[in-house]
Amino acid sequence: MKVVYSDTHKDHDPQLFMVRGKLKRSNEQPERAFRLLEAVQREGHEIVATRDFGAGPRAAIHTPEYLRFLANAYARWQLLDDPSEEVMPNIHPFPGQPCTYPDSVVGQAGFHMGDNACSIGARTWEAAIASANMATHAAQLVLDGERAAYALCRPPGHHAYADRANGFCYLNNVAIAAQHLRGVHDRVAILDIDVHHGNGTQGIFYRRADVLTISLHGDPRNFTPFFIGHAHERGEGEGLGYNINKPLALGTDIDGYLPALRDACDSIRAYAPGALVVALGLDAHERDPYKGMKIQTAGFAVLLAEIARLGLPTVLVQEGGYLSDDLGPNIASALRGFESAA
Repeated sequence: MKVVYSDTHKDHDPQLFMVRGKLKRSNEQPERAFRLLEAVQREGHEIVATRDFGAGPRAAIHTPEYLRFLANAYARWQLLDDPSEEVMPNIHPFPGQPCTYPDSVVGQAGFHMGDNACSIGARTWEAAIASANMATHAAQLVLDGERAAYALCRPPGHHAYADRANGFCYLNNVAIAAQHLRGVHDRVAILDIDVHHGNGTQGIFYRRADVLTISLHGDPRNFTPFFIGHAHERGEGEGLGYNINKPLALGTDIDGYLPALRDACDSIRAYAPGALVVALGLDAHERDPYKGMKIQTAGFAVLLAEIARLGLPTVLVQEGGYLSDDLGPNIASALRGFESAA
């Protein structure tokens, strides 16, 4: 399988991440991508250098105000009196209340950053652009005839909304890939198997029928993102029925996960899309630091084989999966499983 990769991500190494009121280094570290890259190289997959697709693909998903903010926030932040090294919000709009877009970078940070897990450093914007280009390039490879392609994206993207960063994510790579595929296909499906709900992806396509979004994830009643990702969220307007959430109990293993995945695949078959984008989170693994589920390394081969049996042109976009000795073996298992059934 062709693997699209850029090392531009390496200088994006966020140090500010608030967990239960404590600041620590982010779990979303450059070493993640290096371990994934090493594993796919060891497996013999072809590494393809990322092509620059320009501003169009990200502008098709994200608002102009948000893109301007991401491009300029760090430089503007450093002009403040006694700023932190990275941009991190300290105030947010109140839900349901009138909201005026602020002039101040401090106010804009609160408007455009959904939590304290997506701080912006000196090279975050460049890394996010490269990551979006990886997803777009993988989608283009599939449009050009590849059965599947893997975008080794970092930073990840599925928590990013059209106008808001969230949960380590800045540009929504999965949404960007799906929109690129829509240039050829009337209908595209997104299947998210990250342990966390793809809330940004849901938000982007919630009122659209041309992109089916399905997410399997830890039950948000007691797992981030908490406020969204529940089973009753089915879409709105033209999109009603085209958003499917399958919350799973924390600690779910392969025996509990596989029936939900098969049901999701049946929904994709009924939708009959021209192509599929998979938000490939590896953080459902039993030893991932987030400890949400108990999928073993061999289980990723089983899950990806099930997805491959859909027989669709498929873009695999890297999402979660955090530092452990199992990260490399997990991606190797996943790609082997997909190719065994493709």
